[in-house]
Amino acid sequence: MSDINTRIRNIGVVPVIKIDSVEQAKPLAQALITGGMPVAEVTFRTAAAEESIRTIHREFPDMLVGAGTITNVATANRAIDAGAQFIVSPGYSDEVVAFCQEKQIPIFPGVNNASQIQQALERGLKVVKFFPAEASGGVAMLEALAGPFPALQFMPTGGIGMANLATYIKQPNVIACGGSWMVKADLINQGKWDEISRLCREAVAAVQGFTFAHLGVSADTPEECRATTQAFGVMLQPVTEGNSSCFASSAIEITKSTSRGKNGHIAIGTFDIERALAYLESFGYQGVPETIKRDAKGMMTMIYLDKEIGGFALHLLRSK
Repeated sequence: MSDINTRIRNIGVVPVIKIDSVEQAKPLAQALITGGMPVAEVTFRTAAAEESIRTIHREFPDMLVGAGTITNVATANRAIDAGAQFIVSPGYSDEVVAFCQEKQIPIFPGVNNASQIQQALERGLKVVKFFPAEASGGVAMLEALAGPFPALQFMPTGGIGMANLATYIKQPNVIACGGSWMVKADLINQGKWDEISRLCREAVAAVQGFTFAHLGVSADTPEECRATTQAFGVMLQPVTEGNSSCFASSAIEITKSTSRGKNGHIAIGTFDIERALAYLESFGYQGVPETIKRDAKGMMTMIYLDKEIGGFALHLLRSK
């Protein structure tokens, strides 16, 4: 996965933007950054697109800015010259894909069927845009495509908003979702930058899917673990025992030996641990490498964080 693919994956949402005036570009980019979403796909649907990309690239060099609605090589060339770091097209054009690859610029062509996907794979692409997502079968279609194309990642766009964002982003073959609900034209034209930032923060939180998973209690011995579990089991069923801990329902875990955390631990569920770690780094958290657990496919399923809250260690669990 390229650096740009990784950055897009870690953010999880790519705002698809239509800018009518170049003067809107700078405050809009700042609003996105403030909202924790330092990425933008500026669509070539207006005359202001090219100069807006140039402005954002110049004023916010750390922001990831790309060009969308690219349908031919000439427009792709203009976008790249303006500073676009990635190209998005509504459909598959082998000519545009070849041009971008020659320029070493990531290209996410729009696909919605197996034939287009095979064309993309023949070009060596690892990520494609799934468009229009909802009209093309939505999550059910993505699940169906995962079988014959297990290594391909998708960026679904079209018909996605807060109501269905979580159902898309937690699919294993989805790298990020594209959408415009946080950057609607009326919000941009009315200069409602604070509202755009708020909607971005809301989307970033939804992408993480943080939920309480369980509370961990440390016991000193396996016997103490079982006794404590049985005590909780009077109220919380079922009681189960594993190799290193016992559970009273799914809410309370009792470890068979002293574990991390002065008072125990709290497990937090999240859709994607790698994405969650990238998000939490901005708040001063780091993962503890020796605590990583992975499944048979190599996906991270658990990791402890390096800080405690209220005497409780924290660990992330991949939720389903």
